[in-house]
Amino acid sequence: MNGFRRLSPQEIADRLRERIRAGELKPGDRLPTQAELAEEFGVERGAVRQALRALQEGGLLTNVSKGSPPRIAAPAPARDEPQPTMVGLAPRLAEAFSARRVRVDVVCHTAETLMVAIGEPLRLIHEGRIQPESIDVRILVPARDIELAFPVPVEAHGDDNPVHQRWLAMRNAQGQVLQHNLLALRSTHGIDVHVTFRALPFTPPVKLYLLNGEEALIGYYMLTRRAEEWGSQTLDMYDVLGSQSLLFSFVRQAGLRDAAFVQESQKWFDALWETITTDLTLS
Repeated sequence: MNGFRRLSPQEIADRLRERIRAGELKPGDRLPTQAELAEEFGVERGAVRQALRALQEGGLLTNVSKGSPPRIAAPAPARDEPQPTMVGLAPRLAEAFSARRVRVDVVCHTAETLMVAIGEPLRLIHEGRIQPESIDVRILVPARDIELAFPVPVEAHGDDNPVHQRWLAMRNAQGQVLQHNLLALRSTHGIDVHVTFRALPFTPPVKLYLLNGEEALIGYYMLTRRAEEWGSQTLDMYDVLGSQSLLFSFVRQAGLRDAAFVQESQKWFDALWETITTDLTLS
């Protein structure tokens, strides 16, 4: 064709990858539209779509769909280096919230860590850097009246259990703050937001975060004895510090083992969610 050779999808992907590595395109930035990229590289849109899929499979892009240009993904933490929940969760949530339709499913003991970590994607939304159309958050926490495995007092106090009362107050207050901050996006940004809690009939031994069906983050609760001031009392109890639990990441695109873990975790959550059926009022 008069000496002109069209670029292959791999060559297009390589050029875009180089721009990302050079910092010309930064995490959270949108790529040009498929039509614009096709014009720039002198190819059909099909070649552009193949290139974008290759970059997505390499973990460099998020939100690859027909509806809007994809975004540059935040760098994932090293696979062999699990991070404390309070460190690792916020950037993963920020990446998940860059999708048009956000779905976050959570199993936890209280919503404390999620309440804090959600501040990062909320900041990006308020800055206009990400603009999801819908956000659906489903959270499973222990029911108020069950006998918790933790926290528990070191010494029993009969029917009066201030350790349980403290946990319940924290569960409700943190959940209410999280719910309020997310639902406020309806009026401030016109985002279709749903936040739903349901009550587990048992104490979860792990915390689990499922992000858009693409990533599963799991952290194991480690029991410790500690004292905590609450009101006018000093509570001596066996408890966990969930914010210090190490998060292990499993990404669907990382391989068959990770994909299977994400898929099975999502199936387990969905089945448990449907079994409980009744939404929880935090009070």
